[in-house]
Amino acid sequence: MGGASDAGGGGTMRRRFCLCSKDDFLPEASFRSWGNYWAAFNETPARLRDRVLTRSLETTELHEVKARSQHEMKRTLTWWDLIWFGIGAVIGAGIFVLTGLEAREHAGPAVVLSFVVSGISAMLSVFCYTEFAVEIPVAGGSFAYLRVELGDFMAFIAAGNILLEYVIGGAAVARSWTSYFATLLNHKPEDFVIKAHGLANGYNELDPIAVCICGIICIFAVLSTKGSSRLNYIASIVHVLVIIFIIVAGLTKADTKNYTPFAPFKVRGIFQASAVLFFAYVGFDAVSTMAEETKNPARDIPIGLIGSMVVTTIAYCSLVITLCLMQPYTQIDTHAPFSVAFEAVGMDWAKYIVAFGALKGMTTVLLVGAVGQARYLTHIARTHMMPPWFAKVNEKTGTPVNATVVMLSATAVIAFFTKLDILSNLLSISTLFIFMLVAVALLVRRYYVSGVTKPADRNKLIICILLIVGSSIATATYWGLSEHGWVGYVITVPIWLLATVALRVFVPHARNPKLWGVPLVPWLPSASIAINIFLLGSIDRASFERFGMWTGFLLLYYFLFGLHASYDTAKESGETKGNDGLEWKKVEEGNVSSTTNAGPGGVNNSSEASAIPST
Repeated sequence: MGGASDAGGGGTMRRRFCLCSKDDFLPEASFRSWGNYWAAFNETPARLRDRVLTRSLETTELHEVKARSQHEMKRTLTWWDLIWFGIGAVIGAGIFVLTGLEAREHAGPAVVLSFVVSGISAMLSVFCYTEFAVEIPVAGGSFAYLRVELGDFMAFIAAGNILLEYVIGGAAVARSWTSYFATLLNHKPEDFVIKAHGLANGYNELDPIAVCICGIICIFAVLSTKGSSRLNYIASIVHVLVIIFIIVAGLTKADTKNYTPFAPFKVRGIFQASAVLFFAYVGFDAVSTMAEETKNPARDIPIGLIGSMVVTTIAYCSLVITLCLMQPYTQIDTHAPFSVAFEAVGMDWAKYIVAFGALKGMTTVLLVGAVGQARYLTHIARTHMMPPWFAKVNEKTGTPVNATVVMLSATAVIAFFTKLDILSNLLSISTLFIFMLVAVALLVRRYYVSGVTKPADRNKLIICILLIVGSSIATATYWGLSEHGWVGYVITVPIWLLATVALRVFVPHARNPKLWGVPLVPWLPSASIAINIFLLGSIDRASFERFGMWTGFLLLYYFLFGLHASYDTAKESGETKGNDGLEWKKVEEGNVSSTTNAGPGGVNNSSEASAIPST
């Protein structure tokens, strides 16, 4: 730390060569000196307890946290933009690359059922995301929702996996982009990859083209959200026309004999493929991060999210049916399945149209992913769990330039080294884990409001959620370990069913949605939890090991930096607003005067949430 005199000559000179300072990354009191840091580190257990028990307020996320970006994001998007963003975000590498891999190795022609299972799981998650996005329209997406309902600690664990999801998803799409680009230029899909024999297997196929496409996408993403929307809109229309062409032209070469056998890998293969193909639906959550830039969130977000998911699911099922009718599943190419399929049936010219359409689709996936991931990181940084430098919004463009550049740089590095199959499995774990947490958060949102929910009802809610999650984990574990058994399901499935019934019958609602709500609560969120966890049970062990290593790294960062930074930020905000007599640790930030504003029948209709009581 320099004195005031440094602000003149030397300090100014240093700033000319460095556009950021230590205070842009670690401005909190705990990091102002080594003595402060050591004192803060010794308080880690107490600070961790506080962060686990403390929940944020909706008003905090909507106003105070958002204000930390210094400039507002521009509200320019409508439901029409969101639908096309949704289509552009989802239809990409999942359908054009992973379909071939999973049809050939795990599901056969029954891969269409794998897409149906994944689609149902994704649609249930879409419902949960939609209610949150309408009620809490901020750039933080699921991070903000979990912070309000499950507290800071769970939100941070989810945040790390959200960022991993976007980086890995973008890297997978970028590598797939290279495969189809090679096909478009009449090369084999793997021709533009450089072999590096000195590196470990799975990380030794270097892809410089993937790095270049990430750089180009970065430029578009930082310039303008509305401009990105227009580019996405045009590219997605072209993409949809190509999809229609694939279906119509492909069905002219259909042979029903290729559908025999329909499910060569049995039911287990269908679900194993479904867990990986969930990757094909990843991206819709990026639409929820655009709520802060949406003109009318209550109307536009439900139409945009649900509409784009319906269109996507229908398109996916139509495409995979066509592919498996064109070729025996044993001959489907794992790199560029649709292009090679047209070549195999004598329509060589069509493969160029397919490759062009696939490139368009993957480009929009990368673009929307870049927009979404930057907004996630921006909101996470607003809470100081990540350095606040990432939270800055450019005054001229109205976009988070710092977050966009850093996230796409990480995506480019991963894409340069890592093969698609490693990326897709790890991505599915992170995504399913986050979607499961969002469904749990929705149950907490509907059934628990501090100061309104009675302790007995709160305890019933906790028991029911633990039974729902526990029975779902047991079912998934039994599925993963027992190939032919059935006794376990007779025990675990009824427990899930009875826990959901008990939640519906014995725990009263504490809050009703003000603008748009998920129907059939608790059944839809409970089913979302069960399906997401079940699909996790179909993913290979190596991917879980990588997931565990990443989670371990997250916890290390959190205990060393994130915990103390977010604690200091919350304390400072709470102390400056602490005139209402409440302890800052119990209500993180913001005005809490209406947190117990209950409507008729004891139902809380306030848009605010309060902290979990410290008991």
